[in-house]
Formats: sequence, structure tokens, C-alpha cells
Amino acid sequence: MARCLIRPAAAYQGCGLVKAGFLGVVSPLHYQRLPYSSSKRGSPGNKYSGCLANLKKEGSHWTGTRSNLLLSLHSSKFVSKRTACLIATGPSPAATEEPEMDLPKEIFLKDYKKPDYLFDTVDLEFQLGDEKTMVTSKIAVSPGNEGTSSPLALHGCDLKLLSIKINGTELKSDKYTVDPRHLTILTPPAGVFNMEIVTEIYPQLNTSLEGLYRSTGNFCTQCEAEGFRKITYFQDRPDVMAKYTCRIEGDKTLYPVLLSNGNLIEQGDLEGGKHYALWEDPFKKPCYLFALVAGQLECREDSFVTCSGRKVTLRIWTPAQDLPKTSHAMYSLKEAMKWDEEVFGLEYDLDLFNIVVVPDFNMGAMENKSLNVFQSRLVLASPEAATDGDYAAILGVIGHEYFHNWTGNRVTCRDWFQLTLKEGLTVFRDQEFSSDLGCRTVKRIADVSKLRSYQFPQDAGPMAHPIRPLSYIKMDNFYTVTVYEKGAEVVRMYKTMFGASGFRKGMDLYFQRHDGQAVTCEDFYAAMCDANNAHLPNFLQWYSQAGTPTVKVTSSYDEGSQAFSLKLSQEVPPTPGQLMKEPMFIPVAVGLVDSIGKDMPLTSIYSDGMVQTLSNDGHPIFTTVLQFKKKEEEFIFNNVPERPVPSLLRGYSAPIRLDSDLTESDLYFLLANDSDEFNRWEAGQILARKLMFSLVADFQQQKTLALNTKFVDGLRAILRSTSLDKEFIAKAITLPGQGEIMDMMSIADPDAVHAVRTFIKKELAFQLKDDLLAAVTSNRSSEAYAFNHDSMARRALKNTCLAYLASLNEPDVTELALNEYKSATNMTEQFAALAALSQNPGQVREDALLDFYNKWQQDYLVVSKWFALQATSDIPGNVANVQKLLAHPAFDMRNPNKVYSLIGGFCGSPVSFHAKDGSGYKFLGEVVLQLDKINPQVASRMVSAFSRWRRYDETRQALAKAQLEMIISANGLSENVYEIALKSLAA
Repeated sequence: MARCLIRPAAAYQGCGLVKAGFLGVVSPLHYQRLPYSSSKRGSPGNKYSGCLANLKKEGSHWTGTRSNLLLSLHSSKFVSKRTACLIATGPSPAATEEPEMDLPKEIFLKDYKKPDYLFDTVDLEFQLGDEKTMVTSKIAVSPGNEGTSSPLALHGCDLKLLSIKINGTELKSDKYTVDPRHLTILTPPAGVFNMEIVTEIYPQLNTSLEGLYRSTGNFCTQCEAEGFRKITYFQDRPDVMAKYTCRIEGDKTLYPVLLSNGNLIEQGDLEGGKHYALWEDPFKKPCYLFALVAGQLECREDSFVTCSGRKVTLRIWTPAQDLPKTSHAMYSLKEAMKWDEEVFGLEYDLDLFNIVVVPDFNMGAMENKSLNVFQSRLVLASPEAATDGDYAAILGVIGHEYFHNWTGNRVTCRDWFQLTLKEGLTVFRDQEFSSDLGCRTVKRIADVSKLRSYQFPQDAGPMAHPIRPLSYIKMDNFYTVTVYEKGAEVVRMYKTMFGASGFRKGMDLYFQRHDGQAVTCEDFYAAMCDANNAHLPNFLQWYSQAGTPTVKVTSSYDEGSQAFSLKLSQEVPPTPGQLMKEPMFIPVAVGLVDSIGKDMPLTSIYSDGMVQTLSNDGHPIFTTVLQFKKKEEEFIFNNVPERPVPSLLRGYSAPIRLDSDLTESDLYFLLANDSDEFNRWEAGQILARKLMFSLVADFQQQKTLALNTKFVDGLRAILRSTSLDKEFIAKAITLPGQGEIMDMMSIADPDAVHAVRTFIKKELAFQLKDDLLAAVTSNRSSEAYAFNHDSMARRALKNTCLAYLASLNEPDVTELALNEYKSATNMTEQFAALAALSQNPGQVREDALLDFYNKWQQDYLVVSKWFALQATSDIPGNVANVQKLLAHPAFDMRNPNKVYSLIGGFCGSPVSFHAKDGSGYKFLGEVVLQLDKINPQVASRMVSAFSRWRRYDETRQALAKAQLEMIISANGLSENVYEIALKSLAA
């Protein structure tokens, strides 16, 4: 599933976060309608405050103290608040009196048990209606364990039970129980039996956008992680796999297209203007991969011939007016199918592949078997209305969801704790796909930047968790950058250790062993190690330990013995529930650079009492991977004729923070000479961070700010380079973000960081003005838009330089930006010019924003960019501007994409969200409570912006804490928001 991360950069790059997922979290789940309590609403009492204090004092040992905390919170006044109506998605469904809601239940990995019952086949029938939908499920049940006599507990939420039959006989009410979350059959028959359940649901009232819901007149499903229980009573867990058929009936005029998983077996007309379609999926799958779509859609059709010669029909379904915007998505799909065959030998396994586009969708996209569902912005694109970032995001996410056909569908997760098994692996695969079709270095820089900007802060906050969480209250809250992006880095480390061929062997063995199974992260680890006859000590710690390791490196050179030493030490910081950490297995890719900037050949390394000879069939080796496994280790390179400058962690070979003894001169040397382009960029970023930290200290001490001339000269040299890739140059001259700098401060100071970054940007623009102007001029083009690396690189450099120049706010530069805006023939350049103009408050900014809206108001995806651009702005008083935009006729709180753009974008502006007067916090607190009544998943992503409130000064801490306390004491708070707000307060 593609997670939605809301990033400030999205406003300028036009790429909506993918699976990608805001502020480190991203996505799905279910909510039950509950009765209102007669208790009066009150403010948090002493028990509540005391619980949080005790939890903090105990180091946030959630595994041991959370249950007591929840019990204390729910004693007295908090019971009335938590048991009030969470979200009403339809008429009261229960046939019996509903009890008050149980306390939030924490689920632990250690408590996993195999299901007592298995489902072999599932036949579903949907009768779609405007007011209600009838769902009939016929399930062939078999014992999961020999001789089991346990009750059969089925999950259910927001369902009205109409009937239940066992082996054709209706079950009497004393043979089962129903509560707001379960239907339990008390004494199921021994052996195999058939079960039929009929329920009534209300998709038109389902604003949570999970289960079956109706949006813009069409029916759509979203079942991952636990949405299927909002469709019918079921064992809603990924290790219950079955073969499905799905019969859909609906009004032929309203819903001419009826889609589900697998192959279309039969279709026809019915009385009363209705019709039906019968679908059969020949592959076993868990219920989270079930999908249904019905509505007025048209398709772009194409085909792909697989490596074995089978012809696969490809269809992308969308409202008719959007059909012209699907050509790039079709190209992306065909490229993904070809790439997966060539790189991993994985062929598509059905004769039909459908993609459906919907405007209202919580996630980026969903990999339902043969029927992928996508949010509109990750499919629809045209040069006039989509940016290069949009095109790249579509390529990556189309690839991601297609790649899930094997890594997620054919081999799926045993339980939701194993989510990174499919998501981390598939993110890695989509990263490699995008790298092969674009610029590998630039893609690597982008992925690492995302990791540092969003995952590192999560690793250091109250929501810190391993890539395989140990527990959760709501699984939705763990569709995070840790599970996805850090999970991808863990997968990448296998490839770093075993090489491309060894990684492929491991993948082949993984599919050979586990095709058609629901498995664990240990199964993947075993396949990788067994295929390569290897053992990776400590490696599984990456799956169980949270936190970002810090690796310190000190170097020394012995001229007499020609030996160069690297001493490494590692520390993993304490995180909630994990105060003590074990050493991690960290692959450190290293090269040595000589005095003229050339890589030295590496011959042997001494470590841990052994000498390892380095060879590659007689070819010299210039990069080697150190296996750093202990708290401290020393690696000695032999036959090194002069003192080198080490190029450390090449290609960013492990997701760590690196603290080395490289001098400023060493970094400038690597910036100019390192053969590893990622490390050239990295050297520049380290220098920029050092400069920014120094200037922040000067600003805080009210000293005059001044730029290091060597830093300016270094960027000038990069800007003038004719040998470097233009997109790489654009990345290299871009300063680290405000969030990245604040994340590295002991007490984050948004005002100081903003002031310093603004100063550096303007000073660079002033000193490099001629070079920046030359870059803008030389990278103009009158050619038609093309989505290829050279064209994208040219636009990236031009737009980056224009943004620098516009920061000067000088008449000639403003005129230049206006001309670029007016003359642009594609959205990439038009929107970049608008972003440049919008940096400076004033009439020019207001006029340009109004002109852009008037021009694009009929295109809701472009309007979302317009919202995001204003939301992320750092202009003074922007809190009030964003508040006004909530009332804009184009904004809709029920549409997740617009919420992510406006509210999520606002949270990504440190200077506005962290306004000293608390207005940003107050704004978000109020919005979270509004959202929670509509869509708890989206609300939980927004409230995560508060999670690191303790990192700021005392004034901001008090203001943020007040909002968290207000949120957690609200009437009828969802469990999604409750879990994150509670953990944030307890940090």
C-alpha cells in the first residue's frame, strides 16, 4: 500500500508523498458507532496527570505500564469521554443492546497465535443500493488445529446482522453473541462446515473511507489493514487466506462498471434496470487484498506480453474527463512489468490488470490483487497540470503497487507486525526501479533526504518503534516512514552485503519457499542467508530495536607500516520501552582517496585478529564493506602508501548518523573529488550543516551574521561545473531543510533556524547572482515537455536557481520570475516560478496566487498544489491565512488530499506551526478534533505534528501540551488519535 506522507517539499516538487507516507506516519482503519454516555464532560483530573508523570518517570515502558495508564485514564471522568460516539457511519447496527466501548486494547507481537479456523473459499455477493448495501458471504470453514472446539470469533464493525446460517440452517440467537466489534459462534461444528452471513451496511455514510464507501457517486473499497470487517463479519487477519468469488449487483445506469479481483467469469442484465458481474480470483489471498469498485468509469486499455508469451490486458479506469491524463500511468505500468521480469524474473500471473482512480482515498494507493486503487494525484498527469515531481511519483507508486503482486500478495504477512516484510521490501524495489529509469545518485539523495527529514525524527520521538513494531493499539498508526523507508534501508543492506547476484538468489529462494504463504521477517532473513551460505550476526536487531544508531569514526595513519586505521564505535539511543540497546550489524562501505583525488586500490584489511584479502578476479577493488558488529571495532587497511582521506558510508550503506573526524579541508576535498557522487553531495551537506549551526549560535547571541567565503566558492564551483549532472547540481546547491537542522539541536529554535537559513539563501543569491542568472538563462527550453532525465535535470537546475534569485526580492529578479511564470508551457516551470514569487509578501505575490487559482480552479489536483504552496509559506502571519483557506469553496475537509495539502502542509512550516504565540498549535488542535469526527486515520496523521513538543523551549512546550491535553480529553475521541496523543503527552 502506498502511504501518504505529507511533506513541505511536496508543495514545490509537486510529488505527493507516497506509500509512501506526514511527519513520519502514514496509515488505514475502522471505527464503531457507540452510544452517548450520560456522564458530563469534564477536564482532565489528577489521576490523568499522575499517570502521565509516572509513565514518563518509568522511561515510557509502554510494554509494562501502558495497561495501567489506560485503566487510570479511563477511571472516573475519562470513561464518559472515550465511550461517547466515535463516528456514526450508519444507523445503529446491532441487534442487541450495545455495551459501552471497552478500554483501548493493546495488541502485542509476542501474543500471536495461529487461527483456530481456516477459510478455504469465500463467496461474496453485494447488492449495491443508494441507501444501503446487502452483503452475503458464504464461507467454507475448516479447523486450523486438529480437534479444535474453540468458539469462532469474527471481527465486525458498523454492521447490521440480518442472518447467519451454518450448513444451511439458520443459527438461533443463543448459539452466537454479537457485540460492537465481534460476532462469536459459540459451538461451531467439528470438522469442515459452511457458514453464510448476511449483513447490511451504509457506504454512503462511511466518511472514514475504509471498508466499502461511496465517493463522488462511485463505490470503492479500502480493506488494508482492517477495513474488511466493515463489510461483513470475518476473521480479519492476514494469515487467513482463501480463494474468493465476488458477485456484484447494481443499477446499470448508475454503476455501469462493476469490478473486483481476478477474472471476470460472467456478467449480464437483471430485472429493474440492474445488472451483475461475477469475478473469480484463482489465487489465495487475505481479506485485506479484497477489492470492489462500481461506478461510472471509462478505461484506457493497453496490453503487455510477458516473458513467457502471455498477453495481459491492462486497463486504467477513471471518470471520462480524466482519461487523457492516464497515458503516463500506463507507460509506468508497462515499464514496471518489464523491469520486474528483467531484474527479478517475476512475471504477472493473470490475464487482466486493472487500476482504478478515485479522488477520495486515505492512502496513496492500494495493491489489491489485480485491482489496484489509486488516489487521483498518483495516476493523473499532463504536462500542463502536473510537475516533474508528480510524474516521478506516479512512476514510483505505479511500480510499487504492481511489485506488490509478488512481494505482498503472492507472499504476504503472517500478521500486521510483519508489515515491513512487504512494505519495506517493496519500497526498496520501487526505489531501484525509479533509479534504473532515472539518475541513481539523485534518487538516492532524495530517498536519504526523506529518511533524515521524517524517519530520524520519528526514531527520536515518542512514536519511535522498530521496523517491526512490538505492539500497537491501532495498526493504522504504524504505516510509517520507519516501517516503509527505514524498512527499505534494511532490505538494501542485504543487497550491500551480498551484492546484486546474491540478493537475487535470496529473493528466488524466498519465493520458492513461501509462494502462497503468510510469513514473517525471519523467513525473509533465512532465505537471504541460506541462499548465500552466510550468517549476519546481530542483523535481526534491525527488526526489533528502535532508534537511529550513531557511529563515530576516528582515523590514523602509520607511515612506517603504511597502515591506515579506522576505529568505529556505535551507540543506539534509548527509545520508549527500550532503554538498553544491543550493538547492531552495520555495513559501512568505505573507499580511500589519495592526495590527487583518485581512489586507492584496497588489498587487505585486518580486523578482529584476522586478515582479509580483497580481490575481484584480478581486478582492483576501490570500495569495500566493513561488517561492523560490535560496540567498538578497529579496521586496519594495509599497503596504503600515503595518508588518504576516507570516503565513509558510500552510497549511504546503512541508516545511521555518522560522526567522523573528517576536517573541514577533508570535506571540501571530498566535495571536489570523491568518485562516490552521493558522498560528494554528503560532504557539501555536512559543510552546510556546520555553517548553519555556527550561524544559529551567532544569531542567538545577537552577533552579526557572515558567510564563509570558502563555502560560497565551493558552491560557485559546483554551479559552474560542466561535467556534473544538472539535477545533481540542483541537489548539491540546495541547503539542508529547517526541520533537519532543528532535529539535530538539543533545544529546537525555529525562529533562529529560519532566520539563518533565510540569511544564507539571500547571501548566496547575492554573491552568486551572475552564475544563477546564467543558469536560468541557459536552461530555458522551447521544446515540448518530455519526461526524461535530461529534461527534468535542466528544469530542476533552472527552478532551483530561480528560487535563490527570487529571495533577493529585487525588481529585476521579480520581473524575471514573473516572465518565467507567464511564459511557462508546463506546470513544472509555472509552479516553480509561482513558488519563487510567493516567498515575499506583497501585492505581486497576491496577484500571482489569484491568477494561478483563476486559471486552474477547475482542476482539483492543481488546486491542491495551490493550497499546499500557501500552507507551507513562511511569510509573517501565515496562520491567519491558512485559517481563512479552510473556508475557501475549493477546500473540503472530507477529502484527504486537500487536508494533506493545506493542514499537513501548514504543519511542515516550522516558523508558522511553531509560532511563539501558540496560534499554530491552537489551529491544529481545533482542526484535529473536527477531522476526527470525519476520518480518524487522517486526523491521527495530523496530530503527529505534536509528537515532539518537548524538543522546544518551555513556552512552546506549555502551549503544545495544552493542545494535546485538550485533544485527549475530547468527547468521543477515536483510538487512532488517542494513541498518538497519549504517547506524545507521555514522552
